[in-house]
Amino acid sequence: MKFATLKGFKDILPDEVGNWQKLESAARNLFKSFGFLEIKLPILEMTELFSRSIGQETDIVSKEMYSLKDSRGRSLSLRPEATASVVRAYIEHRLFEKSPVPKLFSIGPMFRHERPQKGRFRQFHQINAELFGDQGPKSDADIIILAMNLFESLGLKNLILNLNSLGCPECRPQFREELKNFLTLRKGSLCSDCVRRSETNPLRVFDCKMEECKEIAGEAPPIIEYLCDECRNHFELLKGYLQRYGIPFVLNQRLVRGLDYYTRTTFELQTDRLGAQNAVAGGGRYDGLVRLLGGPDHPAVGFAVGMERVIALMEEQEEFEYEKPDLFIAAIGETAEKASFNWAMDLRKSGLWVEMDYSSRGLKS
Repeated sequence: MKFATLKGFKDILPDEVGNWQKLESAARNLFKSFGFLEIKLPILEMTELFSRSIGQETDIVSKEMYSLKDSRGRSLSLRPEATASVVRAYIEHRLFEKSPVPKLFSIGPMFRHERPQKGRFRQFHQINAELFGDQGPKSDADIIILAMNLFESLGLKNLILNLNSLGCPECRPQFREELKNFLTLRKGSLCSDCVRRSETNPLRVFDCKMEECKEIAGEAPPIIEYLCDECRNHFELLKGYLQRYGIPFVLNQRLVRGLDYYTRTTFELQTDRLGAQNAVAGGGRYDGLVRLLGGPDHPAVGFAVGMERVIALMEEQEEFEYEKPDLFIAAIGETAEKASFNWAMDLRKSGLWVEMDYSSRGLKS
């Protein structure tokens, strides 16, 4: 039997690792300057953590999770995204009691059983940042600027910032009803999934990839028109912060992201260089998620960066070259061979990359 990587999974080979290390290093250095602390999380969690936080009707939960039953009959899932796990850790370890409340970031693999294509894998990697404890628009702007600064630090420019507001539990229900009525009149043109979504969670229709459903979603009433005064003011203040900092943005009133926990601000960074998979980062505010998962009523805002897509952009603008050792030790004779081994070990302790001749082949070889 000939073994190979599974469909949708990928080996990261030595000539590719350099850009991965460069991206991770840039993220860690930048996040430190913004006061973020790194957290490392398990890749396996209780399935209910994701179904409760992401939403039962989302494609991620209903179609894409890798789930299994353990020996006790519990349903476990490989994490499809990181925010739910970060919030779980935030509650479990009572990080909300620390002063100041920590701002957290994580780097690691996620898993979704999607149709593999360019820029989309079943195991993929994300850089995530989460800011807890503040509900004002200034923290939204801080998070968005952090995401944009990461790309700038890598020399990646000309990204398009898409911006929207999804309202809050006070004003979103009215929009849901209006959207539900709008979709009911067009059920005959919706796919079977969107017919179901139109009844249970109509905002998920905006996630559909079917052309007919995308056209209908494009004609739907804009959610901005249904925002309450508080949400409208929050959104206007956010736009003001971005404008004063000189950050251009596009209002995208169809941008809902694929997760149910978002409230108010949602945003996405897009590029025109990756075809259909044009989103390289995205996030927003999730003020009710900590409470939903059993913690205190703490607001939060964050984002995720798709590492594979960023690497693809990096590879477009520069070709990685293998690094070469600082020193190669070739020994002639038994005495020199024994001494060269110790020299190599001592030099490596000083931080040099030292290679040696393992097979004593001599200088000619």
